[in-house]
Amino acid sequence: MPAHDTTPYRTQNWTVTKPVTSGRNGIVVAQNRGAAEVGAAILEAGGNAADAAVATAFTLAAVEPWNSGLGGIGFALVLPAGAARATVVDFGPVSSRNTRGTDYPLTGGEKRDLFTWPEVTGDRNVHGPLSFCIPSAVAGYAALHERFGTRLPVAELLAPAIALARRGLALDWFTTLKVASSASVLRLYEESARIYLPDGLPPVPPYQGAPGFRPLGRLAETLERLAGGGLGDFYEGGIARDLAADIAALGGVIDRDDLAGCRATLRDAPTLAWRGDYVVHHAGGLTAAPTLAEVVAGMADVGLPPSGPDAAWFSTLSTVMREAYARRLAGLGAAAQEPGDTCTTHLTVVDRDGMLVSLTTTLLSSMGSRVVLPTTGVLMNNGVMWFDPRPGSANPIAAGARPLCNMCPVIVTPRTGDGPRLAAGASGGRRILASVYQTLAYLLDFGMEAGAAAHAPRIDVSGPDGTTADARLPPEIRAALAAAGPLAVVEHGVLPINFACPNFVSVAGGEATGCSDAASPWSAAVAAG
Repeated sequence: MPAHDTTPYRTQNWTVTKPVTSGRNGIVVAQNRGAAEVGAAILEAGGNAADAAVATAFTLAAVEPWNSGLGGIGFALVLPAGAARATVVDFGPVSSRNTRGTDYPLTGGEKRDLFTWPEVTGDRNVHGPLSFCIPSAVAGYAALHERFGTRLPVAELLAPAIALARRGLALDWFTTLKVASSASVLRLYEESARIYLPDGLPPVPPYQGAPGFRPLGRLAETLERLAGGGLGDFYEGGIARDLAADIAALGGVIDRDDLAGCRATLRDAPTLAWRGDYVVHHAGGLTAAPTLAEVVAGMADVGLPPSGPDAAWFSTLSTVMREAYARRLAGLGAAAQEPGDTCTTHLTVVDRDGMLVSLTTTLLSSMGSRVVLPTTGVLMNNGVMWFDPRPGSANPIAAGARPLCNMCPVIVTPRTGDGPRLAAGASGGRRILASVYQTLAYLLDFGMEAGAAAHAPRIDVSGPDGTTADARLPPEIRAALAAAGPLAVVEHGVLPINFACPNFVSVAGGEATGCSDAASPWSAAVAAG
């Protein structure tokens, strides 16, 4: 036996799989099974994919609060049955009109949270009231329902979220893990600490028996107010007044005018060609989609081994992605890979008529700003961290500005009448892009069945300087990757989060199939009955 073992430390010694779900009446895939069940129930009640997506998204605020919620932001793609072009519902990050770069003085050090930015005094761009971007998630869900939903009333879509918020957050091992990961900052904010750190410590499930539940402050009351007064109340009514008052009391700058001016915008989705056989509809703009387009173009002429992705394919993908990220990040100063715990959630829906929805929403960091507003129970995002705090940078902190972000929901349609139609996306910060590309390649280029595509090991490229490989990849693939550039071999596990967590639905021949990522423990695909 060698005197010093250099084998990487392993956190798990098991094989974990997710069930594949199929059906003809619609499927909802989400990062929490309870939320996916809510969406499937909406489909069964006569709602369509847009209704189900809205109900699922609101429910996620109650059952998976660290990833998304009323204080979040995001993007959705919608392709109605029979339509040729998807629509983008853009409720992406926008800073307050009162945001000033001078409020974020630099210490001279370097900060390694999700991005390697220069350190700001007090980490005020990372957590706390000055880290908030305008919370646009409710506006996005409202636009999705108004433009594409059925006549199911908002109150009906919100009812499951209200019930689950009243029940409280499940106190199982995953909750303990997620809360503990943010506990050092949650303790700095009174309402956050009260909810998530009882007795000053993360909640711990009982040694035996059912896990129990913990209320999420006044979130259930706020959801009830939205059900009674309409979603616009979040921006122009009593809820808006309460939000602005709490933010002001904490020293934040988002005010009533910021909230009143918050709008989701709808536009035709940009498209790109996938090997001439498929059309990928994406969100465009300041998401990861333009870089996805570069990767798709760079891989368009690469040979496809009949036996599946091999060493040459993976090493070429590594090179193409590193080059694409070098162009993406040029001038932004954020080229290092993300350490720590990223936050986002993705859901995909198809209904019995074939409408597809792909929705990604986030608080940015896990637990976002770590600030729960006491009057409403809203956990706020920390979207200001997307900006480079250096004055004069290409992505500076500024008033009413939009930063570059990493979300990448997609919908895929065949160029002709043949082939599957897909909705896909992922959570996981900069890791999203690599996982979305590989998921599409596994399904479209290599013809993998849903379960094989969902469970196949992947690589990650989150910057120009190196590649991360799943330890399950064969030695010859890892060797080829190492020859192509710097390589780290890691596990795909729950924490650390070394790879994104994608999910998708695929529709072919009138039947839909969906699956979620195995390393996302609560996730599930649920079929409508």
